Amino acid sequence: MRSAKSPAASAPWVRTRLRTAPGVFAALAVLVFLTAFLAAAFPRSVDAYETRALRHDIATAPPGRSVLEIAAPPPPLGQPPSVRERAMREDSLASAEGALIGALPDPVRADPARSSYGAHTTKPLAAEEDWLPRPDALPARLTYAAPSALPAHSTLTSGRWPVARSTVTMDSREVEAAVTEDTARDLRMKPGSAIAVPTQSGDPLTVRVTGIVAPLRPESGYWAVDPLLRAPSLVRDPASRTPVSYWRATLLLAPDAGPALLATTGEPELFWRLAPDTSGLTAADVAALATGVAAAENGPGLLKLRDVAGPNAALTTDLDAILDSWSGMRAAIGPVVTVAAVGVGAVAAVVLLMTCGLIGARRHQELALLRSRGGSLPGIGGRLLAETAVAVVPAAALALPAAVLLVGEARLLPSVLGAAGVAVLVCVVLPLHTALNHRRPLLHGAREDVVAARPSRRRTVAELTLLVLAVGAVVALRRRGTSSGSGADLLVSAAPVLTGLIAALVLVRLYPLPLRLAARPVARLRGAVGFLSLARAGRASSSGTLPLLALLVALTTAAFGGSVLAGVADARDEAALRAVGADARISGEGGQAGFTGDAVRRVRAVAGAEDVAPVHIEYAVPLASAVEAGPDTKRATLMGVAPDTYARLARSTGLPPFPSAALKDAPGRGGVLPAVVSPALAERLGTGPHTVASGSGDIRVRVAAVLPRTAAVTDAEFLIVDAARLAEGGPTTLLVTGSSLDARQLRAAAHEAGPGFEVRLRSEERERFVDTPMQSGAERIYGAAVAAGGGFALLAVGLSLLRTAPERGTLLARLRTMGLTTRQGRRLLVMEALPQALLAALGGILVGWATIALLAPGIDLGALALAGADLAVPQTASLRADAPSLALPAAGVVVLTAAVAGVQAWWAGRRGSIKELRAGDTR
Repeated sequence: MRSAKSPAASAPWVRTRLRTAPGVFAALAVLVFLTAFLAAAFPRSVDAYETRALRHDIATAPPGRSVLEIAAPPPPLGQPPSVRERAMREDSLASAEGALIGALPDPVRADPARSSYGAHTTKPLAAEEDWLPRPDALPARLTYAAPSALPAHSTLTSGRWPVARSTVTMDSREVEAAVTEDTARDLRMKPGSAIAVPTQSGDPLTVRVTGIVAPLRPESGYWAVDPLLRAPSLVRDPASRTPVSYWRATLLLAPDAGPALLATTGEPELFWRLAPDTSGLTAADVAALATGVAAAENGPGLLKLRDVAGPNAALTTDLDAILDSWSGMRAAIGPVVTVAAVGVGAVAAVVLLMTCGLIGARRHQELALLRSRGGSLPGIGGRLLAETAVAVVPAAALALPAAVLLVGEARLLPSVLGAAGVAVLVCVVLPLHTALNHRRPLLHGAREDVVAARPSRRRTVAELTLLVLAVGAVVALRRRGTSSGSGADLLVSAAPVLTGLIAALVLVRLYPLPLRLAARPVARLRGAVGFLSLARAGRASSSGTLPLLALLVALTTAAFGGSVLAGVADARDEAALRAVGADARISGEGGQAGFTGDAVRRVRAVAGAEDVAPVHIEYAVPLASAVEAGPDTKRATLMGVAPDTYARLARSTGLPPFPSAALKDAPGRGGVLPAVVSPALAERLGTGPHTVASGSGDIRVRVAAVLPRTAAVTDAEFLIVDAARLAEGGPTTLLVTGSSLDARQLRAAAHEAGPGFEVRLRSEERERFVDTPMQSGAERIYGAAVAAGGGFALLAVGLSLLRTAPERGTLLARLRTMGLTTRQGRRLLVMEALPQALLAALGGILVGWATIALLAPGIDLGALALAGADLAVPQTASLRADAPSLALPAAGVVVLTAAVAGVQAWWAGRRGSIKELRAGDTR
């Protein structure tokens, strides 16, 4: 009887591969984790800073703009008095507020804690009491409001809270009220003051002041929507032909005193001021939020509000304008950020492809053996897919929650797609590329030299196609720009990447020429190291296009990102300088208050002050004599300066040189003073003398020099004369320069000079331009893009050297048996690796510079750099090439290449040559 045949023992393929090369799979998993983390974190970071910017813009907007104010007249006269009175009471208004909040269209939501409601008069009523102040003999005109929850929004400083002693009706003839401290001070009110309010029946309604309150949060919507609630205002009488003024103020009635307003002639109105709730808003809600606001203002949402507040209710708000401003900012910044994202994404993809190629090359002999033993391409590809997925999928799956934990409050789907895209790319490319390399048997030892390689027709067609795409992207970006409002265009955003790709392909084609030219003279030298290094560089695999592409795109991305950040910083410095004129500026209100000599000396003594330029400034000076000047006379800004001091100021701040010598010329015939003027004013004044009506009297000036801009003023038309030649040329402004000014001492010196002097610092003015999280978030993303691009560039260098490390180790071992010293071996490896590193570094610098020069006209950095800038002051925010951003990453590539080659030579010398010589012929 034949015994049963026992099955042959076999080990699972994936487990065997993981045990055989655990380091390779661990390194692949780490690389995939980092790349998937960046791919998942980028969209979340964009969503996060856009969401923060949205909430910031709504929260910091004046409450009068962001609040949803619903106003409705009281029930009409045809309704019973009880019905009209009930609508004005606090309980009815509170119930209506809850219903109105519920009726708002989604995602428009209100915050009940910051909302308010009540009744008020809309027509100011004259108060004829004799004790009220009457500027220009006009009586004060008062409005009366019964707001909700007055004790919750203020503190009582004098008297007691107003209350309704009994049920207030239309027939009540006395109610109690409170006023704020500002109103009590300016209108001379105190507890016990009484005001007679005219009514429709003729019997006045007495409003008696019982308390004085101080607002707890004056900037909140409770007080800021109607500023008269908080403080009175002195307003001009529009009906008077002469400029006369009267006081406007509001008295705060008890919450249940609203029905008494029905009897007055002040045209009472119900109001609900709903503060928007931003806690749940995200950037993805903006479109729906804008639609909901529009529907609540004039649409189906308004009908629901009218079902609660009455048929004539209306909603007014500027929340839609705030959303439009936010959308405009995002449309301006988004394409600039997309350029960085596309660049880093392209570099990461190339590095992943290099990693897949390295793994496939290391397993070439193994897979070739499987193929020769009958292995099919689908079978080999399936095994590679299985072992790749075991390392890649868990790494990408871990990267997603890490990105979610790091960046909260963002959409999940884009992050899932980003992480999944990285995993799919590696799981598809590695098996497919490796398996397809074995579709035909390859001759052992076939050379793929860079010098000997000849591009195929298909490669030429592909390169020409990419060239056309790159040219189209650059032209589109230059013509349309990033501020066209059309959103992010991937082709336009890929312009730097396509430019780097074309440059890489061109450099690979040109790479053999310098190698051939350099090899000939080196071959005549006595030493063998130089010739061997160039020969080895010439025998490098033609597949080196991918590392060169990764380096060029990475260096271009890093240079572009660094230049964007440098351009933003330069634009803010320039705008702050235009606004201040120096490192610090001290001036009086209106620029007319003068400084004494002691005040100037105290400012000079401030710690950190290097120089002080006193300037006399007169604004809107008529360009005619005082007798001839009229309303239509052209005007300009007149400045008197100390020529030498002002010239030093111009030099220290980087402004155009000031022609101080032109002001030192002796006055001409008739006392004509030489003047430095703006270009526009030079055309108007001509070359002859001209009379100007200054504060010192009429002076005659002539154009001695033309200056495009000056530090002291931002006006387009100015003229500068020597202050010593003005009858009243005392300084009204001090321009201070110094790298480390003590702001505290500077403000103390200004305060000693007089109460009306204001100190403006250039550093503080610069910080004012960053007034939204969208700007700071975009800058952080660009900083991360520069760092990621540099990191991937260094990784590309490492992968490129790692690919040929075994071959170089074997070469060193063989050459040592022929007498090559350790020092010569180190020099050989370094000189062999340097040609491609130098090519990539120099190419990266040139391509980065060319890319910035080509794309600068289409890149608008204004929204990213100068949000919140004064629109009246001309500003510039252009992209320029930043030398450190170009040079430092390129230098890092060269240094790292030399360091890795040197370390490999040192390590090979320590290991010895036996193992490499036994390993067989690896070419």
